[in-house]
Amino acid sequence: MPANESAPSVKKKGRRARLIVLTLVLALVAGLGYGAYWSVDSVRASFPQTTGSLELPGLTGTVEVKRDSHGIPQLYADNDKDLFRAQGFVHAQDRFWEMDVRRHMTSGRLSEMFGSGQVETDAFLRTLGWRRVAEVEYKSKLSPETKENLQAYADGVNAYLKGKSGKDLSVEHAALKLSDGYAPEQWDPVDSVAWLKAMAWDLRGNMQDEIDRALMAGKFTKEQMDELYPAYPFGRNKPIVEGGKVESGAYVPQGAAGSAGSGSRPGKGTGTGTGTGSGTGTGTGTGTGTTSPAGATEGLRSQLTSLSESLDRIPALLGPNGSGIGSNSWVVSGRYTTTGKPLLANDPHLSPQLPSVWYQMGLHCRKGSPDCKYQVAGYTFSGVPGVIIGHNQDISWGMTNLGADVTDLYLEQVRPEGYVYDNRVLPFATREEVIKVAGGQEKRITVRTTNNGPLVSDRSDELGTVGARAPVASSAPDRGTGYAVALRWTALDPGKSMDAIFKLNQAKDFQSFRQAARDFEVPSQNLIYADGKGEQGNIGYQAPGRIPIRTQGDGKLPAPGWDSKYAWKGTPDGTAGWVPQDEMPWDLNPKRGYIVTANQAVVEAGPGKYPYTLTTDWGYGARSQRINDLIEAKIKDSGKISTDDMRTMQMDNSSEIATLLTPILAKIHVSDPDVREAQKLLEGWNYTQEPDSAAAAYFNAVWRNILKLSFGDKLPKELRVEGSCLSVRDETSGPNDDLSETVRECGQREPESAQPDGGDRWFEVVRRLIKDEKSAWWKSPGSLNEKATTTRDELFARAMKDAQWELTAKLGKDRTTWSWGRLHQLMLRNQTIGTEGPGFLQWVLNRGPWNLGGGEATVNATGWNAAGGYAVTWVPSMRMVVNLNDLDKSRWINLTGASGHAYHGNYTDQTDLWAKGELLEWPFSPEAVDRAAENTLTLKPSGS
Repeated sequence: MPANESAPSVKKKGRRARLIVLTLVLALVAGLGYGAYWSVDSVRASFPQTTGSLELPGLTGTVEVKRDSHGIPQLYADNDKDLFRAQGFVHAQDRFWEMDVRRHMTSGRLSEMFGSGQVETDAFLRTLGWRRVAEVEYKSKLSPETKENLQAYADGVNAYLKGKSGKDLSVEHAALKLSDGYAPEQWDPVDSVAWLKAMAWDLRGNMQDEIDRALMAGKFTKEQMDELYPAYPFGRNKPIVEGGKVESGAYVPQGAAGSAGSGSRPGKGTGTGTGTGSGTGTGTGTGTGTTSPAGATEGLRSQLTSLSESLDRIPALLGPNGSGIGSNSWVVSGRYTTTGKPLLANDPHLSPQLPSVWYQMGLHCRKGSPDCKYQVAGYTFSGVPGVIIGHNQDISWGMTNLGADVTDLYLEQVRPEGYVYDNRVLPFATREEVIKVAGGQEKRITVRTTNNGPLVSDRSDELGTVGARAPVASSAPDRGTGYAVALRWTALDPGKSMDAIFKLNQAKDFQSFRQAARDFEVPSQNLIYADGKGEQGNIGYQAPGRIPIRTQGDGKLPAPGWDSKYAWKGTPDGTAGWVPQDEMPWDLNPKRGYIVTANQAVVEAGPGKYPYTLTTDWGYGARSQRINDLIEAKIKDSGKISTDDMRTMQMDNSSEIATLLTPILAKIHVSDPDVREAQKLLEGWNYTQEPDSAAAAYFNAVWRNILKLSFGDKLPKELRVEGSCLSVRDETSGPNDDLSETVRECGQREPESAQPDGGDRWFEVVRRLIKDEKSAWWKSPGSLNEKATTTRDELFARAMKDAQWELTAKLGKDRTTWSWGRLHQLMLRNQTIGTEGPGFLQWVLNRGPWNLGGGEATVNATGWNAAGGYAVTWVPSMRMVVNLNDLDKSRWINLTGASGHAYHGNYTDQTDLWAKGELLEWPFSPEAVDRAAENTLTLKPSGS
């Protein structure tokens, strides 16, 4: 339940909305809204028409838009073009502000909306060139059918925009128009394609780990680095697929049962693709060795620090990138379900946003034909046609991030005339970008690109830190004042992911599902599958994606860009080489009867096993193994799993790290009576993190302080949270100077991305150290009030004391009032004006807080960053359970609501239900949709 905010019931929405609108108007009259007078009409002007009829130019027939009590629309049309034209119109009705901001972000044009404060972000995004790549995709990669759908969608958006501006579009547009006269431009099909680049960026894999390792390499030994980045525990946490192998150029699952030929190879593919800024180069290079930490050069400002700062500035449209982040999906065979057919669950873990990144919708052809091929419902992205996750009349699919290593940073030796490559100096490819600024002077930047990719260090001080500090071999070129840093990323090579969306929406069986997955090149996702065919239906899995093959190096650290041996494997014509799609892991009807994907390792690689390294930075499997255990326990207990069982599993709050540490904490001798009383909270605790649990609050505070004392205070300042200041030895002093000379050194990371973040990598780090009671990691310096610690139990005792004082300060002296939910709160913020706009507009647009259960690397993954605090930083952005026996008995929920308009009844009307773990009915058949419909809008051709 929310602490200070409750979404209204459907019956009370109208009255409450009117009262809030009145309050808003009175406040605006008082001069809080840019000194302008807004009427009730100003707030309601953008609310969509949901009944009656409207003319929509370009339609060839009528389209019905049937909305239920939560404003979720189901669209019915007679041909594909009409369907997607209507989808664009309806998306714009409810979410155009979100769409407008997204396209400005993906094209590096936020400054045109929000002024000079976004210039640095725009410069970084222009350097990456998302929009440029999307334009190439649209022109030369996508199928004619996909282009027609994109154009129809754009036409629908533009039909909605015609004649509207300011308050007619949204409260946010009204505010911008009042402040600087901003007016939106026409929607373009490339605006939709470019959004997939933002999706790929937020799910890009291990780039932050690569930066962090480079920043730590000069401070820690190789042995210490191995302790901080342990190997994946294959013996304890199962990978997604087990025992498969590659034979004759194709992956062969272990014991896949198959069904009606559906497991056959889905067609041929080359495994290669052209790229911008790719290629292996030419020359006779002599090689420069490895990137071993032994060769590290310290003492220069690292460019990497500024890269992390640049990453923090980019709006996290899908979520912060760190340990423990991910998603859950699993599918259970009809052999083990109460329905006799598969059940499929999915809940992607993304950044909490208002409105939610997802928009629920159904797209229906009244009658299937070659001109009308869609009967699909699920979760869409406003701004993108089609359904991203959901089901059609034949199959269902879900997604989690595969986490493949698809980015590499390259150190570049820069000369005035170019950059060094195989002992030659090559000229940069350059282009000029002009950034227009609302209310200010335009800014011009020059983007420099090597054959490894764009120089991101030109835009980033933190990447400057990497260029100066990243370890290289002694044979590397002179570092000078630091290397430049280039980014090689698969998403900068034009691809066909947009084609994959429409193919998934039309897939009828496992073979056509796999065929669609071949085009889902970026971001690389785990795709799970279910259908209801045959006696028990079929369940399956496919790992798609464009994943590079490295000729040398493993992607853990920045590579020497001057040596062609470290380029991604290529073909003679300079195009990049990828893991062949036929050799990517997949599974069909495994003997165990279920498939779980929760960002754990896909497959174990190595000699005699899977031949390709997809990444070395998997999630460590805490969530996935918990789901495996829950399924196994339910099958053992009752033999069958129901839809409600799947929902209950999604809300599981059990903490793996609490299970490991609580028995140890409970035995530590504590002399302070207040700390002893807090310690008693852990006695008898079942390790679940319910919102009202005092034990969960205290344990998580102890865990946070354990991490700070044992690891956080030892990390480089570039990784520590901003405002975290320590006294450290003055490195500028000479070897014979007084060692007591210290300086104040403060952390530099944003709270959402600082380390140690407490994710399941840190679970694994502590698990492997826990028996070594005298590990150097347990040493912590003393202070005026505390003795130095030298053992595990001494450090744990100090963490327990610090946690007790911290919670007393935050929650009060009365421990009976402590609760995890009071610490672990969700605020829903509009991702633009709601985060940095005037305080009054933040009040207008934002909602919350909600007191939540769950936690880091928990199945109910309400994530928090232990370095930054307890606030919720990512969430299950939606939840669904699909019933393949009766699609009308499927269930779904969104984080917020369908509407993006503040004070609309559907703005956050699903959030209370979401917080409690409840799911809404999900009608799909025409009869079920009609029963649920409360409002119907008919879109008609012009002049009809």
